Order: sequence, then C-alpha cells, then structure tokens
Amino acid sequence: MRPADPELKRWNQRFSEPDYVFGTAPNRFLASKKDLFRKGESALCVADGEGRNSVWLAEQGLEVDAFDFSAVAVEKAKRLAAERGVRVRYEVASVDDWSWQRGAYDVVAAIFVQFAGPETRARMFERMAQALKPGGLLLLEGYTPKQLEYRTGGPSRVENLYTAQMLREVFRDLEILELREYEAELEEGWRHAGRSALIDLVARARPAQPAAR
Repeated sequence: MRPADPELKRWNQRFSEPDYVFGTAPNRFLASKKDLFRKGESALCVADGEGRNSVWLAEQGLEVDAFDFSAVAVEKAKRLAAERGVRVRYEVASVDDWSWQRGAYDVVAAIFVQFAGPETRARMFERMAQALKPGGLLLLEGYTPKQLEYRTGGPSRVENLYTAQMLREVFRDLEILELREYEAELEEGWRHAGRSALIDLVARARPAQPAAR
C-alpha cells in the first residue's frame, strides 16, 4: 500500500467527513443473520471502514478482528467501539498487507468490499475462504451490475460488481447456504441510500475430513 495511492487518498478524504459515511447501524443483511452467531466465536471484518459492522458483531459477544486500509476510517471505528463499550482488534492494512491466517475464524464478513477490481478481488476472496475454520461462515453483500442504473452507491466500474454465477464459481469449495439477487431500498448513511440492486451470500466451509487410517 503506497502512501501516495490515489485510491487511499480518495477514501481518506471521504472518511474525513465528521459524520459516519455509511452510518453507525450495522448492515441490514448482516444483522438479519444474528441467529447464526454464537458468543465467543471469532470473526473477521474485511475492509471494515468506520466500524459499524465490527462493533455490532462485538456487541453480539463475538471476538472480532477488523482491518481497513484507511487510517482515518480505523480511527473512527475505534471511537465508535469505545462509545459502544466493546473491544475490537483493529489494524490499518490493505487486503494484501493483512496477515491472513488459515482456518482462524468462525465468521468472515465482507460487506460492500467492491473497491476491489478482479485481480485484487480474486486474492481477497481466496484468502477469505481460507481464513474460515471448518464449518465457519462467510457472509458477503454487494451490488450487482444493475446497480449502475440506480447509482445509489457502489463503484462505477461493472467489473467490480458481483453476479450469482461469479460468486458460485469463486466459492465453489464452500457449501452455499444462501445466494440471492434482489432489489431493495437502502438507508446506510448518505453513501448507500435509495433503490439498490443487491446480492447476498452465506456460505459455510466444509467440515474437515477425518484422517485416513
């Protein structure tokens, strides 16, 4: 991650707004899966931004790690965690800088991480799947290409958007529990507001195979 990276500069400027750009409430899809989580489980929030999702997971009793490449966003996330009285282990890191650990997490959450183009996304998705414990859950929400018609959030490049076919192929080694494309009204801060074309994925890492005798 280069200090002069224009993408980093753009996000730092965006997160420099005094208000929370995407609000402080958790992502609606993530919150709707509350019954899947158990206290004491380990969770990773990928490219967590200002902390709304990592803080909420910590409030559910999970042990949460989170990272984002924007130091400005991470400072706001730490503030939010302190205000809510929860502990989250935050780190300033990009997808390639983060110290990914194989089989480390019961839950990996990636909510609107569509800053990533195809090459970065391929590395990120592979590492997310590998970071799951056997039986661990991956939760992902993003925009589909139809979002370009709405322009109510997300990237302007179609190659950064998701389709069900693409996610099914990328995560073919996981058990797909839910994969749904739909449209809904979003109210997540001023950057995600209005009619939106969404895709949700819940997938589970397969149990470890018993060793051959």
